[in-house]
Amino acid sequence: MQSQAEAKYSEGKFQPIVEKCEGCDRVVEAEGNKYCQTYLYPQAKWRVGICNFATHQKPEIIVTNVKVNPLKAAKRASKGK
Repeated sequence: MQSQAEAKYSEGKFQPIVEKCEGCDRVVEAEGNKYCQTYLYPQAKWRVGICNFATHQKPEIIVTNVKVNPLKAAKRASKGK
């Protein structure tokens, strides 16, 4: 007898995960296939970049230092008053 969770995945609405999903905490195995328990079409989440549901990967944050000219900063500050 199938559990409710397995029946949910066997209906055909959920697509099997893609290779990039391996290692995610949201992956569930049912009937020999692995599915994302959060999203129906996991392949679509990886099309643009990183999946926003992925628990095994974090986006890279690039920090750039901006140098400020102190003379221009002083002029801008004096104009605001």
